[in-house]
Amino acid sequence: MSAIVLMGVAGCGKTTVGLLLAERLGWRFLDADDFHSSANVEKMRSGQPLTDDDRWPWLDRLNGLLRENGSAILACSALKQRYRDRIAAGVDDVRWVHLTGSFELIGSRLAARKGHYMPASLLASQFNTLEPPDDALTIDVADTPEMLAERILKELDTRLPD
Repeated sequence: MSAIVLMGVAGCGKTTVGLLLAERLGWRFLDADDFHSSANVEKMRSGQPLTDDDRWPWLDRLNGLLRENGSAILACSALKQRYRDRIAAGVDDVRWVHLTGSFELIGSRLAARKGHYMPASLLASQFNTLEPPDDALTIDVADTPEMLAERILKELDTRLPD
């Protein structure tokens, strides 16, 4: 089983790029946002950042999905190393892709996003919480999603299973 996890702060393009990658690879796409409890969604919608205690059951669920689903693309903030460790536990092959960009660029994208429960007001807390990974492919999100997907595929190409 293999997984590519696109991680980074809200609004960096994880879902958009993840869908492109899943389509090109023929892998299942999992958006971590779809697996939050209703209590977590309401907490974020009201402008409150989640605590680690809020996140543990969600991270365990994501881990179970990766272990069950074979090759998959997961879009997940995974801002702290301990969150990434929990997501990857028992998964044979996880490749991390950290989507990065300036606060201004990502903030403008987040502000333009419609229909999502994550308010732009929580972006600063996400940047403050972020522990950049040492073991990830780091990609700046200034390019188009299509260009980002192509770059990720090229960078990971020699390590992807056939």
